[in-house]
Amino acid sequence: MTNAIFPQRPKAILFDLDDTLWPIAPVIVHAEIVLHDWLAIHAPKVTQQFSIDQLRAQRLALLELQPAFKLDLGQLRRAGLHGAFEQAGEDRANVDAAMCHFFAARNAVTLYADVLPGLSRLAGSMLVGSISNGNADLAAIGLAHHFAVSLSAAQFGSAKPERAIFEAACVALGVAPHEAVYVGDDLHYDVVGAQNAGLRAVWLKRDGARTQQQDGVFPDAICANFDELLAWLEFPLQQ
Repeated sequence: MTNAIFPQRPKAILFDLDDTLWPIAPVIVHAEIVLHDWLAIHAPKVTQQFSIDQLRAQRLALLELQPAFKLDLGQLRRAGLHGAFEQAGEDRANVDAAMCHFFAARNAVTLYADVLPGLSRLAGSMLVGSISNGNADLAAIGLAHHFAVSLSAAQFGSAKPERAIFEAACVALGVAPHEAVYVGDDLHYDVVGAQNAGLRAVWLKRDGARTQQQDGVFPDAICANFDELLAWLEFPLQQ
């Protein structure tokens, strides 16, 4: 853990979600299997023509043609399914039900073990919010009550690392950017994005993190878990 002496404790802390509060890759793998299994029963012509990998390749091709979908990966998946249903000759009215099954599995996340204790220790001590480029539903996950403000790229219309979404979250919390800290797993989207918007940024580099240190990127702190993060924030061991 790197450390620094705060002139004063931050008034607010904002978190990334995927790969910061829970691992996302196994969740998406499972959700895509759940979706494909549902399609095999309710839209069998789609699964006869498209494997999971082929549906993914079709989405990536669509994203290349329409990069605005980066702001809402759920809408990208929905549009991809509409295309697959049309090509396979299935009733596109079933796409909404298919997406409901996907999102139910996508929000069945397993939190890192330190997350709930860490959020509980933060409660009442500073304002807590989240900013995500993904489509996690904190209410469905059961975490919404921990966050005073939650912004997603799809909701806001701007994505990390752009400054606007960080600045908007600070405005919503009623703090200046320099009074806030952002915590995330990605050096570019989370650390560089937050720092460019005037926030301090913590790189939460858990064991097995895919992102590696990059030249010219200097997080205000590098922490392996919530315990190190809370120590950096100068929290006592117990409140």
